[in-house]
Formats: sequence, C-alpha cells, structure tokens
Amino acid sequence: MPAASASATTEPRTGRPALNGGAPPGRSTAPGRRRPEFTARRGLLIAAFMAPAALFVAVFTYYPVIAGSQMAFRNWKLTDLTDTSWVGLKNFREVFADPAWGTVLGNTALWVAGSILPQLVIGFMLALWLRRRFRFRGVYQALVFFPWAISGFLIGILFRWMFNSEFGVVNDLLQKAGLIDEPIAWLADPQTAMIAVVIANVWYGVTFFAIMILAALQSIPDELYEAAALDGAGKVRTLFQITIPYIRITLALTVLLRVIWIFNFPDLIFGMTGGGPNNETHIVTTWMIKIAQQGDYGRASALGLLVVATLLVFAVFFLLATREKRGVTS
Repeated sequence: MPAASASATTEPRTGRPALNGGAPPGRSTAPGRRRPEFTARRGLLIAAFMAPAALFVAVFTYYPVIAGSQMAFRNWKLTDLTDTSWVGLKNFREVFADPAWGTVLGNTALWVAGSILPQLVIGFMLALWLRRRFRFRGVYQALVFFPWAISGFLIGILFRWMFNSEFGVVNDLLQKAGLIDEPIAWLADPQTAMIAVVIANVWYGVTFFAIMILAALQSIPDELYEAAALDGAGKVRTLFQITIPYIRITLALTVLLRVIWIFNFPDLIFGMTGGGPNNETHIVTTWMIKIAQQGDYGRASALGLLVVATLLVFAVFFLLATREKRGVTS
C-alpha cells in the first residue's frame, strides 16, 4: 500500500489531519520575505528623500520660532533698529504692567469658558439627534457640518453685519419679537461686544463638537441600549450610565483640543471688532498681533512665549488623555 501523502498526515498531539502538508495551523509553508539589509547606500537614499522636507520645516518653522523667541529678550522695536540690545525680562514686565493686561486676561478666560460649554452642550444634543435614523439624515448632517468649512475671519465679517446696530438682522428679529424697543449697538458697546463675539464663536464651534461626538456615538454597540431598554432604563438614565461613560475619553479629548484652538483663535474677533471697543474684545492672541502691528516686536514676542507656554500645558493634558484612551481601547 502506498505511503500516505503529506496532506493526509496527522498532527502529533490531536491526531487530526494537518493542513498545508503537515505544517502547524496558522503557519504558511511559503518562504517568508527577508527584510532588506540596511546599507550605507540605502541610508543615504532615505536621507536624500527626507532632506527637502526637513529643510522646509527647519527654515519655515524652527528658525522663526528661535528667532522670535530671542526677540522677547531684546529691545526690538521697528522705530529704532539701531538698538537691539539684550534687556532680559524687561519685555515680560512691561506686558504685565500694561493697564490693558487685566482686561485682556479676563476677556481670554471669558472667550474660552463662554465658548466651550455652550458648544459642548449644543454639539452633544445635535450629535444625539443625528445618530437617529430618519429621512434625509445625510442632508441635515451636511447642513450642520457646513460652517466648519468656512474661514473664521469670514464668519467674523458675517456676524459683524448681523450685529450691525442700524440694519443688522439680530436687532431686526429682536424688535419684531418685542424683546427690545430700539436697536442695540452690539459691537460698539463695551458691555455687549464680548457677548456678541462669544455668540458668533459658539455658532462656529458647535459643528466641531457635533462631528467628534457623533463619531464616538456611532461606536457604541446597539446591544447596550437594547439591554438597558429591557432593564427598564429611561432616556436620562441611559444617557448618564451608558452613553456618557462610554465616550467620556472622547469628550475630554474634544474639549481639550477645542480649548487649545479657541485660546489661539484671533480670526473671528479680528473680523468682527478688531479687538475694540477700547480693548474690550481683545484676547491674548489678538492683543499680541496689535502690539506687533505697532512695531514693538520685543513685547509681542514675550507675549507669544506666554501663549506658547500656556498651550504646552494644555497639550500635555491632551497627550495624557490620548494615552489613557489608547490604554482603554487596547
């Protein structure tokens, strides 16, 4: 009787027929590909391909950062370029001693906190609504996500016309609704200018939260909601015991990322008010640009370093939250 073929051999432990000519399951008999050896010629080829990108980043990113950082410690003013001597921390002391510093700092806190909370709440509600299946859901999603594709400066110009005291649509709607008797000078009044720019930023940023939260909601298994319904859990209980805990890391990451962007987002304010009236809508970044436009590059660079230091703190928290998310999902 002829010897059994390779395909009919049995595994030594189980006695079952072995596949692939007797090779253990999960392993292929095809010879594996060898990794190419790393030679000097290969290293030079890789370096040649990377050199243009590295040079571009060095010239247009790292050099401006280093040059701008050293300006913060020098007497660097366009009105007198003959004296760029080293002044140490003088520019930082002048920034803190400026009478507008307290107003700018308070505006920055209001700008960030007053924008984040409404954006989070409204964006979360929109995401919950868009997660449901209904007719023309794709059209509604496109309409909700559309503002994120528009420039922040253009949004600022749009809302500047909307809040115009003479022919703005905001005053017109409020008067027709009987909420006000006469037009309000939204952008000219120091008490209402900051409220107007925050409202515009809330409208602009809701889309980002809706996109991020909707993506996270779609990753929640439907079985969890079915089990909650069988247990008699209501909508509120399901929201706080299933939905929010499941996407809490995504919520934290989205908030941190949005805080970084809003803190460093002067476009909309420049489009609406330019920082006025009387510095009442200036935040740190818009004030830094104003100082640079006045020719005092030393103070502007000192303020820029303070902005970078603050953003680094938020970036550390963001990286820690990202690391926690990787640990949860792995």
